[in-house]
Amino acid sequence: MWLAVFTILTSQHSFASEQGVAIDYLHGEQELTGIRLAYRPYYTNLAKFEWLGDLDVYWEMSLNFWEFGDQNQHETNYAVALSPVFSKQFDTLYGKYPLKWEFGIGVSLITDTRFAGKNVGSHYQFEDRLGVIMEFGEELKSSVAVRYMHYSNGGLNDHNPGLDFLNVSYARRL
Repeated sequence: MWLAVFTILTSQHSFASEQGVAIDYLHGEQELTGIRLAYRPYYTNLAKFEWLGDLDVYWEMSLNFWEFGDQNQHETNYAVALSPVFSKQFDTLYGKYPLKWEFGIGVSLITDTRFAGKNVGSHYQFEDRLGVIMEFGEELKSSVAVRYMHYSNGGLNDHNPGLDFLNVSYARRL
């Protein structure tokens, strides 16, 4: 299924006007850390809601590598995720660096349901995000973001403690 979604979103017949990549560092509760590697097709013509103004939309497909515990005795978990992400400019820093908020709710699939001392209940999780982005560089093709991310099965299982992360991201449009 994930391969089919990736193929559709990256095909020449899709509506993506630009593409990008991102690398994120995630820091969770206790000794929970992670890295996310993401691919982003940007769809600039899809979100023309007059009442919202210019709203940027992109899909983010990511591979997540999470670790918990001490170096010699740590647990590892992996996730793949697909999320639509919406962002909107709210200010400009120093008159030339756009500041944007972002939010999104997507789906993810994790390899292990028992991780970081928790039973997260399901391999299927929702990936929620809320953050702030600053664009910079030549033609504003680079960005850094700080965001809160939450993974949860949304109550689809009796066990639903969720996993929370603070995230720092660097992204580049290709």
